[in-house]
Amino acid sequence: MALVRSGERIGDSLVVDRMLGEGAFAEVHRVEHRYLGWQAMKVFKRVASEAETRELLDEARLLSTLGHRHVIRLFDVGTLPTAEGRRGYFTMEYVPGGTLERFVAAHRPAVPTDVAAEVMTQIAAGLAVAHGQDPPVLHRDLTTANILVGYDGAGLRIRISDFGLAKRADPFTRLASAQGTYAFMAPEVMRSGGYSCAGDVWSVGVLAYLMLTDHLPYDDGAPFAPHHARFTRPLLPPSRYNETVDEELDRIVTGALTVDPWLRTPTARELGDALAARRVRAPVPAVTTAEPSPRARRLVGDAHELARTPGGLQRAADLLEEAIGLSPRLAGEHAHTLIRWRRGVVM
Repeated sequence: MALVRSGERIGDSLVVDRMLGEGAFAEVHRVEHRYLGWQAMKVFKRVASEAETRELLDEARLLSTLGHRHVIRLFDVGTLPTAEGRRGYFTMEYVPGGTLERFVAAHRPAVPTDVAAEVMTQIAAGLAVAHGQDPPVLHRDLTTANILVGYDGAGLRIRISDFGLAKRADPFTRLASAQGTYAFMAPEVMRSGGYSCAGDVWSVGVLAYLMLTDHLPYDDGAPFAPHHARFTRPLLPPSRYNETVDEELDRIVTGALTVDPWLRTPTARELGDALAARRVRAPVPAVTTAEPSPRARRLVGDAHELARTPGGLQRAADLLEEAIGLSPRLAGEHAHTLIRWRRGVVM
């Protein structure tokens, strides 16, 4: 049973709309703020004490210090009563497009190469701000579930969320303790070697490899178990699965997935610099995916209807972004409209 219910009021300003998803440690709900519109609210599970609540809310504190367009924005933090007792929560910006997990699934067998490179570039940009702190802030749990895909007036916009495992590195060793998700975890972390900036870079490499190939790197058939033996064989470059991947992108992705952390691309900033040097300055290629779902088509119709009503443009943009998130093929028809709407322009 969910910790909060649809229609439930949280304080004076929030009303719960619906659950967006949940993991082992938290639920995420869409909520409507009385004045600010849609937000996402993360409610923590299994908190046994006020001290543990404060520790979990460290995620909110770390997020609030970064202030970058590719890191999710934080609005409020606190605790609330649930059927399971008081739980910590925070609210953040709502991204209708959904997660990278859904984005990858909707594009199978592969995300278009230049789109995948742009997603990777934006992740690196947000992560570089965290790595640039003194000492660095390490995410430690970059997965497809906590990268959010949306659009704004400039086009595709990626946000990193779920800094729940984020931790400042030791100022002397530049390492943090190992946590995270095995499929995206660097080999040295599995061996209890501690997390570093290079460990986060590894996770970005896994995300890129998955987008480009629909495979996990070094996959031995058991990617969610800490089988170190799989890292002893050579990594197949993404182009072996996807002929549209160019030699330079092969080099960048495999550089992020070098098993030895001392030889790996060391920081998100250097990863971003390599991607910027490679970037193809051309329109994003058309997306070829399955036919849009009936729900996605309905959302498009609702969005255009809402856009014609006074004050409805941003809600309309949210619906259109959600439709594209469900069926990326719609981007070819509606991405330009969405970008105009995000700029406040109706034509």
